[in-house]
Amino acid sequence: METFSAASHAEVLQLVIQIAVLLAAARFLGGVSRRLGQPAVVGEILAGVILGPSLLSGLIPWVGDWIIPQTQAQGYMLEVVALIGVMLLLVITGLETDLALIRRRIGVALGVAVGGLVVPFVTGLLLGFSLPDDLLVEGSDRTVFALFVATALSISAIPVLAKILMDLDLMRREFGQTVLAAGMIDDITGWTMLGLVTALASAEAITAGTVVQTVLMVVIFLLATVTAGRFLVERGLGLIQDRFRGRDAILTLVIVLAFAWGAFSQALRLEPVIGAFAVGILFGRLPRLPTEVVQKLESMALAVFAPIFFAVAGLKVDIGAILEPGLLFIAVLVILVATIGKVAGAYAGARYISGQDHWSALAYGAGLNARGAVEIIIATIGLSLGILTTEMFSIIVLMAVVTSVAAPAALRYCLARVTPGDEEERRLAREEILKGSFVSGLRRVLVPVRPRIGQVGTQTIQAVLVARLGETRDISTTLLAVAGDQDRVMAGAYLTSLRSVFRDKGTTTRIVSNEDPVGAILHEAEGDYDLLVIGTPTMSGSGGGMFGPVIDDLIKLSKTPTLVVKGENVPEDWVPSRILVPANASTSSKNAADLAFAIAGTDAVVTGVHVVTPSRLSGMRPNIALDVTAEFEIVATRMGQNAETEVREAEDVETGILEALEEFDADLLVLGTSVRAGTSHLHLGPRVEYLTRLAPCPVVILNS
Repeated sequence: METFSAASHAEVLQLVIQIAVLLAAARFLGGVSRRLGQPAVVGEILAGVILGPSLLSGLIPWVGDWIIPQTQAQGYMLEVVALIGVMLLLVITGLETDLALIRRRIGVALGVAVGGLVVPFVTGLLLGFSLPDDLLVEGSDRTVFALFVATALSISAIPVLAKILMDLDLMRREFGQTVLAAGMIDDITGWTMLGLVTALASAEAITAGTVVQTVLMVVIFLLATVTAGRFLVERGLGLIQDRFRGRDAILTLVIVLAFAWGAFSQALRLEPVIGAFAVGILFGRLPRLPTEVVQKLESMALAVFAPIFFAVAGLKVDIGAILEPGLLFIAVLVILVATIGKVAGAYAGARYISGQDHWSALAYGAGLNARGAVEIIIATIGLSLGILTTEMFSIIVLMAVVTSVAAPAALRYCLARVTPGDEEERRLAREEILKGSFVSGLRRVLVPVRPRIGQVGTQTIQAVLVARLGETRDISTTLLAVAGDQDRVMAGAYLTSLRSVFRDKGTTTRIVSNEDPVGAILHEAEGDYDLLVIGTPTMSGSGGGMFGPVIDDLIKLSKTPTLVVKGENVPEDWVPSRILVPANASTSSKNAADLAFAIAGTDAVVTGVHVVTPSRLSGMRPNIALDVTAEFEIVATRMGQNAETEVREAEDVETGILEALEEFDADLLVLGTSVRAGTSHLHLGPRVEYLTRLAPCPVVILNS
């Protein structure tokens, strides 16, 4: 086997210059676009158009000599950089995809997809049979040409659509998830049809066997994704988190699997972006995936590689090639047919199949009309197979850019006239409030337990609290037992019994053999856990620390936020119905309130109590207590929570809280604090320690 040859010095130099110029121009014009109220993707595509043969490279030849690839190798190298951009962008799109929301909206998505595929295909087919003969490659078949045009006009650009949704902050909206699902259905079907058309163009007759084979490839990909792909993602993430904890190891895993599955989809002739999107969805389903991994992916993709991808797409547009009046008329005709067919088709599907209102249906058409670089890829395939002439190639590329630039404005115009439903408003308000809060970052929870066959005790409270946290977000729970070699069997049996108590389907168990329980638990907690939930039935005497040496050391030494659950003798069906939280303006109190709201769900009532003592009353600003409780009520209302507030006077804060617990018959007290390391004992503050010791109900202490 011969060693592959490297690119020449001149080719590498040009590539480096291209990346620098394209990225700078795309980011600059993307910023300008955002300042003008448009998505950044508009400016990023226009950056390529301005730098390309349509403007600068056409007017100043030496600019084109450096910016536009002059050899096949240069073109390949620039395309590789653009491919990385679109692959990363589709991974992020998959991570943002809410399968539960899509399942609820699948009827709408199917209606939009059917209309958005059938109508543009029919109109594109008629257009293909109507275009002049001089736009056909000499000796080519008119039927193949018409089928190719019809297929090209049917496909949307998921990367462009995803970027538009991100720029307009629509990705988490019902509309965003639905239009994305519809676009994926259209694209998978469209790529399947493209495979049939290219087979025909290659002089391979389309038979029933050819059709079955192409459809079979799609089925194989889907089945492999939900089986082998899911296994690789789950096992790979678990292996790295539990065994290999190198810096950015999980980020590497995501990218490796995205490109590996992209290679698999490319081998099945479904394009690598489909595989990257599928891997993104699989990782997005796992609550164990750290938030920082998603943030790093977004930084790499949206700040570097995706802008280059969109700029390269614009770079391929040559408006000068179609300025001849006859070709310009045909270009306008193709743009109109593509736009009307896609918008009218999606509108009809949404309006008459799925029963959407007028403006919502029109918005689906506006979103799916973006063709972008996917259309350019299709046009390139047609050019390479001898289906399209150079002129027809330029017309389709121009159509792709025009529809992509027009889509954001049209989408914004339509959605401004759509009123979100009450349920979606509440969900969006809740997500906005939780964004950046302590509970919003919870993905992976560690619950260390002490094996005691026949006793569950505090684990009942822990299980209820963890289950409540998992009702509004996906959380992975690991039950950890530290046992000697001779106790592993007993520990395994105990963990098995606990799994029925922890009703969360994401619960896993783990046994570690170690003579140092504190060290073993702390080592495990370093494996990308967001919360350490520690249970203790009672408090120690004055000489044994606050909770005992093991628990005290865990709280003091853990780098992971801890949740201490103190309580015993609760019934097996215990659930909190009235939760009390001391309300003040401190960060720890706000974190405790966030936790209380998450635990409460839709059933329990959260009561925020602000205690005013005589000493504080004399020196405090008027109405400050009302301000604190008013903020508490506003957050609760926007989140759709059942909440009450009270300002009460007492000789001291502790007495006021204990009186409120008795008066409201609270069954859970949530306290927020920050650990204070002592020389030998744990110090969470005298108020927290006093309330924890004397509270008549279970107590949760969040040390954030």
